[in-house]
Amino acid sequence: MTDMPPIPPIDREKIARQRHFAIGLFRLSGAFVVMIGFLAIMQRFSWVQGDKAKAFGAIMVVVGLFQFLVVPRLMLALFKRTGS
Repeated sequence: MTDMPPIPPIDREKIARQRHFAIGLFRLSGAFVVMIGFLAIMQRFSWVQGDKAKAFGAIMVVVGLFQFLVVPRLMLALFKRTGS
């Protein structure tokens, strides 16, 4: 006998909605990072100019593309592996 309360049933539809939202959020934030990277490459920010702006922008574009394309696929593979 334990003093633990009973475990509520798992709502698979709710979990699927949360996962879909998380993947969409990662894609959206990745697109924003890419946009900021392109704006930096075009030197639209006063706080970074010249060659530093181009290097910063290129790094932001690569990171944003990784976050937009690769991270959601990794998350999906993780979700499939957990089986819930």
